[in-house]
Amino acid sequence: MGAKVGGAKELNSEPNVVPLCDILLVLLIIFMVVAPMVKKGVNVTLPEAVHAVDQPEAENLLTVYIQQDGSVSFNEKLVEDISKLPFLIEEQMEDKKIQEMKIGLKADNNLTYGRIQEVMTEIRNAGIDVIGLLVDKGTGSD
Repeated sequence: MGAKVGGAKELNSEPNVVPLCDILLVLLIIFMVVAPMVKKGVNVTLPEAVHAVDQPEAENLLTVYIQQDGSVSFNEKLVEDISKLPFLIEEQMEDKKIQEMKIGLKADNNLTYGRIQEVMTEIRNAGIDVIGLLVDKGTGSD
């Protein structure tokens, strides 16, 4: 430690990291609390399913959204012409090097079956083997 010179203490030139650690811990806690609340995707009111089966969500699952007005979005980007959807899907699969032919479909609860069927047909035109219908887990008894 520093020696006293004429009754005065020697200055400590080391930074005090305790306040920095406190601030970092508070920020970490804030991000841990807020991150699960942030939903990624397009705003769609999903139907509830009582007998839904939980599937582990793949990290590179491509998702098609159909909003209440019938507009279609793919990976959060609006698709003006759904006949171009197969090309967009194939392009994304090549870019991300996805081998698994799966697509998640999130359709609004108030849509007609015909619109959903049209979009599913375009997804099938891209050569997709599995289309997962994504729903909210209902609160019913089995």
